[in-house]
Amino acid sequence: MSPASCVPFGLPGVLKQVPGWLLRPEGPLSVRWRYLPRVLPWMLSFVANSRAERVGPIADALRALLGQTFDATLALADHAGVRDLIRQSGYLVVYGSEAAYRADSLAWKIRRDRGVLVQELDAAGLAREEPALSGGCARGVLLPEQGFVANPLRLTQSLARKFQQDGGRLLRRKVVDIEIGDGGATALVTDAEAVPVEHLVVCAGIYSADFARRLGDPVPLESQRGYHVCFEHPSVALRRPVASGEGKFFATPMETGLRVAGAVEFAGVAAAPRYARADVLQRQAQRLFPGLRGENVTRWMGHRPSTPDSLPVIGRATTFANVWYAFGHGHVGLCGSAPTGRLLADLIVGNKPFIDPAPYRPDRFRRVARPVLDGYGVGTW
Repeated sequence: MSPASCVPFGLPGVLKQVPGWLLRPEGPLSVRWRYLPRVLPWMLSFVANSRAERVGPIADALRALLGQTFDATLALADHAGVRDLIRQSGYLVVYGSEAAYRADSLAWKIRRDRGVLVQELDAAGLAREEPALSGGCARGVLLPEQGFVANPLRLTQSLARKFQQDGGRLLRRKVVDIEIGDGGATALVTDAEAVPVEHLVVCAGIYSADFARRLGDPVPLESQRGYHVCFEHPSVALRRPVASGEGKFFATPMETGLRVAGAVEFAGVAAAPRYARADVLQRQAQRLFPGLRGENVTRWMGHRPSTPDSLPVIGRATTFANVWYAFGHGHVGLCGSAPTGRLLADLIVGNKPFIDPAPYRPDRFRRVARPVLDGYGVGTW
């Protein structure tokens, strides 16, 4: 839960860092080379959005949306009776050297310029704040206004139950088509039935781009595949989440254990996980926290649906008045979810939105595209 996550994933000079990341066996970035031709257009757009003149507006838009993280999420958690899952503990970012800390100076300037509270720490300060750290940490930063969700699964399940108690209907279906009529989308065609819709929100994670493309909105969406390792009943107890500034991973104390998550892998949606990436995270975490072990260690890979400008896609479809989008949050999906829901609700019912929605508009990637309204059956795309 990070209102401070206003730093775009791409910054000036990022292109120079990529070869080093790729060549390091334990580097934070990997690309399956067979996938490179497919991901290359996205990467070129990513580099274009890393220019200095783009960084400020992107950071402003991220800060505007994520600045509502705790207010919006706590309101939902209170409604579902699980406020205890939202922990406003702050988090630490640690570096093994002064040089590594200075290499991130632009990112810290971006945060400070947008009102993020930042407290610098030396080695002694880090030891006081987090005794479990190794003695190899030379510099660090405490962000006291941040936090985490102690169990995202339990939060999601609690919200779903409350939604149904409030009269909502939850359907587990595979969507195979969308029926289109004169007024826009009329129904979801599922593997079990057609579900009529008044308004349709496309919020399907990494699979959202396919729906958007068919509806006339080409969105460059790629999976930044991430890995995690969870140490159940860990031997090390952390006071708060800790991030490695050099390793680009987070260690978070959860109800289910100590979760270590990070890495970026470009390999598409269908490729099998390469759990050697998770093994790297495990080794790095055990170096950062000496003596770390667990009764059981589990591994997992998930998709971060990411746009090349680091901003989510939120707003009305360009062609159909009753179709809306909410996807593409990349690394900030959890903390961006509740503010996105609040923003989209305002837009759908016609209320004045709490922030300017323009930076997230779906048509910012649009060049030439038309919805396909024939060839798949009458009234469908």
